[in-house]
Amino acid sequence: MSSTSASSERKPLVVAIMGPTASGKTASALEIARHIPVEIISVDSAMVYRGMDIGTAKPNSEELAAVPHHLINIKEPTQSYWAMQFRDDALRLFADIHARGKLVLMVGGTMLYFKALRNGLDELPQADPALRARLDAEAARIGVPGMHAKLSQLDPITAGRLKSNDRQRIQRALEIIELSGRTMSSLLLTNRSTPELPFDILSLALEPSDRSVLHQYIAQRFDLMLDQQHDGLTAAFTNGELTKDGGANSGAIKGGLIQEVAALRARGDLHLGLPSMRCVGYRQTWKYLNGEYGYQELREKGIAATRQLAKRQLTWLRSMPERIVIDCIGNHVAKTVLETVSNALKR
Repeated sequence: MSSTSASSERKPLVVAIMGPTASGKTASALEIARHIPVEIISVDSAMVYRGMDIGTAKPNSEELAAVPHHLINIKEPTQSYWAMQFRDDALRLFADIHARGKLVLMVGGTMLYFKALRNGLDELPQADPALRARLDAEAARIGVPGMHAKLSQLDPITAGRLKSNDRQRIQRALEIIELSGRTMSSLLLTNRSTPELPFDILSLALEPSDRSVLHQYIAQRFDLMLDQQHDGLTAAFTNGELTKDGGANSGAIKGGLIQEVAALRARGDLHLGLPSMRCVGYRQTWKYLNGEYGYQELREKGIAATRQLAKRQLTWLRSMPERIVIDCIGNHVAKTVLETVSNALKR
C-alpha cells in the first residue's frame, strides 16, 4: 500500500486528557483551546448533574462560554448516568464534532468512562427506576449488610468481590438479577466485546511525580470549595497550581460547598443513596449538615475522601500502558500538554 493510500485511511485523532482530581486537566484543555479549534467532551460522572457546580469543580461560566463543552449539566441529581450511556453519547458527539472540523478533547477523571469507550463494557440491563426505588426502600429497611447477605445467596461470586457496605454495587447486582433472571457474574462471562473505534486516541495522563504535592493541591482546592463561589474556583486553579487569592471572586460567598449542598437538601427529593449524593465532598457535606460532625471534621473527611479518589484514579491510569505521562506538578504543565498535542497533529 502506498504512503498516500495509508494516509487517506488514517483515522481521525481524539485527545484524551486524563488524571486524578486536582491535576490541572481543565487548565490544560483550555490552553489547547486557545491555540487549536476544539470541542470538549467531559469525562466526569459528577459534572453531568445540574446544580452541582462547586463540589465537582465544573468549568466556570466564562470557560464554558469560551469553548463548547458537552456532557455537562445533562442530568438531574435524582437520575443515574451509566458508563455505556456515556459511550453512546460520546460516539455520537465525536461524529458531530469531527464533521464540524474540530479536534475532540476528552477531559476528565472518570476512568470507567474511558474504559467503556476504548474497550466497551459487558452488556447489562438498563436501570429501572421503579425497581431501584423498591431496592432503596428494602435497603432502608434491612440495611446494606442485609442486602449483601441477600446477594450472597443469589450470586455468591459477585457478593464475594463486593464489600458488605458497597450499597450502589450491591443494589445494582440485585437489580440485574430481577431484570434479567441471571446473575451479574454469569452475564460478565458471556457478554464480552471489544468494539473497534472510528478514531485513534492520544492518551495524555497528568500524574504527580510526588504524590504529597498532589495532596497539597487537593487540600487547597477543597478549602476553596468550602469558601468560594463557583466562578472563582476554576480560575484559581491554573497551570497545575492553586493560588491562595482565588481570583476576582474569591470569598464572595462564604461556605460555597456547604451552601450548595444545603440547597440540594432543601429540594426534598434527594438522599444519600443516590449516585449524585455519593460524589466526593457532597456526601461529607450532607452529613455535616445533618449534624453528624463539625466543620473541621467535614474538612478532614472531605480531603481524605478526595485523596482516596485520586489514589483510585492513579491505579486505573497505571493499567493503561498506551498513555503518555506528563508530570502534573512540574513547570508549565499546560504548555507541555499543548506541545504534545501539536506535535501529534503534525504527524
